[in-house]
Amino acid sequence: MPKLIVNGKTSQVEAGKKLVLAIEEAGVGIGHRCGGNARCTTCRVEFENGEPAEMTRAEYNKLKNNGTLGQFRLSCQIVVNADMTVKPLVTAENTPQWNGDTGPDPEANVTPEAEWFEKAELGE
Repeated sequence: MPKLIVNGKTSQVEAGKKLVLAIEEAGVGIGHRCGGNARCTTCRVEFENGEPAEMTRAEYNKLKNNGTLGQFRLSCQIVVNADMTVKPLVTAENTPQWNGDTGPDPEANVTPEAEWFEKAELGE
């Protein structure tokens, strides 16, 4: 089982679990205002270690179109298949106007249907 470290807290994660869900299970109220569909970027994370080399077309398009490609990743578009250390950037804790509502529950699988590419293939 891969190890996930979120804000200094370590947990074991079932391989293949969507990162946004693993972060929630670790007790962090990460944003996912679009329900985990690569539309809003509230599930953004910074990687301290273990950033995947691949990226979905949906994640690439969203980050490129809003000028943030290379600044952070979208946890709704990443599956945990190796050890990772991440810092969630938008959470219920640092966004009090949400009143604890981080958004609709994300699906268990990456949505929209994942089309995976090496980041280098996408031009990052």
